[in-house]
This record gives sequence, structure tokens and C-alpha cells, in this order.
Amino acid sequence: MTSPTPLAGPTAPGLELDGRTALVTGAASGIGRACALRLAGAGAKVRAVDRDARGLDAVAEDARDLRGTLEPQVLDLTDLDAAESAAAGTDVLVNNAGLQLVRPIEDFPPDVFHTVLTVMLEAPFRLIRGALPHMYGQGWGRIVNISSVHGLRASPYKAAYVCAKHGLEGLSKTAALEGAPHGVTSNCVNPGYVRTPLVERQVADQARAHEVPEERVLHEVLLQDSAVKRLLEPEEVAEAVAYLCSPQASFMTGTSLVLDGGWTAH
Repeated sequence: MTSPTPLAGPTAPGLELDGRTALVTGAASGIGRACALRLAGAGAKVRAVDRDARGLDAVAEDARDLRGTLEPQVLDLTDLDAAESAAAGTDVLVNNAGLQLVRPIEDFPPDVFHTVLTVMLEAPFRLIRGALPHMYGQGWGRIVNISSVHGLRASPYKAAYVCAKHGLEGLSKTAALEGAPHGVTSNCVNPGYVRTPLVERQVADQARAHEVPEERVLHEVLLQDSAVKRLLEPEEVAEAVAYLCSPQASFMTGTSLVLDGGWTAH
């Protein structure tokens, strides 16, 4: 499997966020970590939110030499009031946090379904609700919702995740329509399978369950519908987020930026 050309990383040019405050959820690893570092590299004061304190400390260490600053904030997004409060005064909001369970609907635990919808749909609503007064007051704001190809397509055994991502698409579009008169854009980024701990656990679990090599699971299951046969890198997603926060994307709102290696082209 070939890797993409290495990206310039968190200090890549093309985005200036000096004086802006950004909040990124799920920032301790994977996509959230890459987004937090990218925005800090552009000069933002980043509130890095996650429930993993050790992971946040590691991200903060990686951000020490960047132009902006990164402030770790331990937060469980099932505490919806705390989530809304955390978003106050935010200029850039990146809703990224997520979780996954793969089960048939008839075996899907209702409590897990509820938790997934809380973290991945209700919490983004509350975070947006908390951020909008400041954004509206200054006439500028950027909301980027990390959706998924599963926000556009369904897959079996992922009822909660698919429902949450489809709902996030609708929430993002509603925020775009309401925010446009106030200089606030709202968009989704829709990755296919990304090289994150969540996806790597899925590959390992399926390999054990079916007693096949992980590489076979990757190609025959996860990447079956992708024309580009590799995992997407978190830094590639972070660059899409950075673009949506740039002046060049000021006319983009209410849409979905798809990074799926051709999955939805079928």
C-alpha cells in the first residue's frame, strides 16, 4: 500500500488564525489531534477537548513550538451543559469526537445507541449553540463538522454511527442557513476510512473474529468500495478543515467536502 506524499504538517502555509480561538473535540488522537495541531500551527489559541487527559498532555507537548497555543481541556461530551459552556467565545469550532460499535440492529445495546447519539449529534448541537452568540456578535465564525462517508451512505451493523452522521449533516446545513447573514459558515468534512485508533481497532477486531490477516480485512472489507486503496491520513483531513477556515472558502457553506477515495462515485 503506497502512502500519500507527506504533508507539510501543522505549520503548512495558507491559513492565518492569529487572534482566533478554536475548539476541537476528540483532540487527544487521530483526526482531532491533527486538526488541533494544524489550527495551532496557523496561530490559533486552540482549546483541545477530550476525556483522555494523557492524550491531551501529549498533544500539548507536540504543540509547544507552534505559532499558536494549545490548551488541553478534559471534558466528557455526555455532560451537555459543560459542552455548551466550553464553546463560549469560540471563533472556530471543529466537531470531531466520535465512537463506534458494530452490531446488528437487533443486538445493538440501546444504552450505547443513546451514548453515540449524545456524543456525536446532541453534543455538537450544544457546542454550536454555545459558540454562535460570540460568532454572531463579531460577524465571523467557522463551524466544521467531521462527518463521514457514512453521513452520505449507510453500512450494515453501524446503526448508531450512521444515524449520528446523517443527523450531523442536517444540523450542519441548518447552521449554515441560519449563520450566513452573520458571516458564519458551517460545513461537513466527509472522510472515508482514516488511519486512526478507532479504525485500527476495527481492523484488528475483524481480523481476530474471522481469523484472517489485518491486511486482508483492510482491502476486502474496509476499502472494498474505495477506488483509492489506502487509508486516509489524519493530516489530510486536517488540511480540509484548514481550507474551510480560510478566506478562500468564505463562499462555501452548507455543503460536504468528501474525502472518500471515490467511494461515493459508485
